[in-house]
Amino acid sequence: MSDEGVGVHVANRLMEMDLPAGVKVVEGGTDGFRLMNVVTEADRLIVVDAVKGGGAPGSIYRFDIKDAPTCPDVYKTSVHQIGILEVIHLSELVGKTPETTIIGVEPKSLDMGMELSPEVQAKIPKIVELVLDEVSRSAGSVPL
Repeated sequence: MSDEGVGVHVANRLMEMDLPAGVKVVEGGTDGFRLMNVVTEADRLIVVDAVKGGGAPGSIYRFDIKDAPTCPDVYKTSVHQIGILEVIHLSELVGKTPETTIIGVEPKSLDMGMELSPEVQAKIPKIVELVLDEVSRSAGSVPL
């Protein structure tokens, strides 16, 4: 859904780069619960996603998973309705939650479509730079 796919676009850009050994880029898309193994096997996790924070379209946010909202009390009818933040919070139940940083981008459009809005598209280089900064600050294996 247009700007909701910002993480996919950033992951694709990162996959084109020569990244440090031990860094793994996973384009999770809408995998939701299927990402549990990725989360529980990681020591360090950097998530890039659309985040509604109330800022102008293209605004970039950085926060720790501890500051992210917990799973809402909404009845789920399918594992396909579980998002990455819920998976990360659920990983606490199995005792393996990696150090996690969220890099969020304020969406402009959530309409159906594969293209990002110009405001979000223009932020891709900056988001990639922020991810690489996070990677450089982390020691050891850093799955993305």
